[in-house]
Amino acid sequence: MSDLSRLSREAVEAPESGIVAVMTYARGREGLIPLWAGEGDLSTPAFISEAAAASLAAGETFYTWQRGIPELRQALATYTERLYDRPTAPERFFVTGSGMQAIQLAIACVASAGDEVVYLGPAWPNFAAAVNVKGAVAREVSLDFTEAGWRLDLQKLADAMGPRTRALFINTPSNPTGWTANEGELRAILDLARANGISVIADEIYNRFHYAGGRAPSFHDVMDEADSIFFVNSFSKNWAMTGWRIGWIETSPAYGDVLENLIQYSTSGVATFMQRAAVAALQDGESFVASQVERAAKARDIFTDRLLATNRVSMTRPDGAFYAFFAVDGISDTRAAAFRLVDEALVGLAPGTAFGPAGTHFLRACFHRRLDEVEIAADRIADWIGRSA
Repeated sequence: MSDLSRLSREAVEAPESGIVAVMTYARGREGLIPLWAGEGDLSTPAFISEAAAASLAAGETFYTWQRGIPELRQALATYTERLYDRPTAPERFFVTGSGMQAIQLAIACVASAGDEVVYLGPAWPNFAAAVNVKGAVAREVSLDFTEAGWRLDLQKLADAMGPRTRALFINTPSNPTGWTANEGELRAILDLARANGISVIADEIYNRFHYAGGRAPSFHDVMDEADSIFFVNSFSKNWAMTGWRIGWIETSPAYGDVLENLIQYSTSGVATFMQRAAVAALQDGESFVASQVERAAKARDIFTDRLLATNRVSMTRPDGAFYAFFAVDGISDTRAAAFRLVDEALVGLAPGTAFGPAGTHFLRACFHRRLDEVEIAADRIADWIGRSA
């Protein structure tokens, strides 16, 4: 029998994913509608897959540029410049093996063992786990849940920072709450980072899923050239590429040699044929992204209207991302509720316990699916809530 005492404490204590636990329990269940994972139901568009196939056919299967092929770094710069209307150089971009790896590399850049990274909760669990596996400490500052939606208390954020704080991790629009920082809040957060001489890790992966119109406010709107910001992003959500595992970091070119080394010592670069697909997504994918956001907006309203009509659900319509994060009166054990929903309603949700202390009493549903499926799932959940009185 293997002796776990031979392994590092950080590895052994890495938490089980509460989301994966429900997925493992229910995967393959006939008739189940899965709203547990953070992805839509559409396959990657053909124009993206065909770019990868053409690259494979051309024999592009060798070692590649550690920072990313020049064509993709230029495409990322062009995309970002168009989105935020500010000059952007390709030297600011580093291609990674997923948004998750982008987060891991950003953490590795800023935090050593014993250092602290402050983040806003409820939060996607992978970030805090990645910090802790590194041997650093993830410190949560909870958003406040109000009748008007989730709100950031800037004073709570300031109070959480100490002498070992090395970075603020800010995910906006947020998974799971849909909270979306306005420009004033982003400016205040950045001022806190500047005043304390620390970095910001900006997870803006859902920036296109913004239901007030256009893209969400961004640190790009308030930053100065000298600010230490690591933008972490991914091709997963906008272009239906969750299974491809390709993302990017945008940051100061001054960090380039460090990031190149970290990429070399982890993946040694992302496969060229995957990068060709990413170029196609950026150059030809705007209409696809627009259609995704339009459908998600309709799904959001269908789902939230149905659950709010039960009069037993506490929830506000999310400003961004594609999740409904809701509490049900009388239900406190959301982990048990998620398993019951599988068995009794044939709907897969993520328990709020997976998203840290501030999320314990909530459930998360990803509504980024076909509208008829969203309507059926919402009806099933609403009926289950009625039976659970």
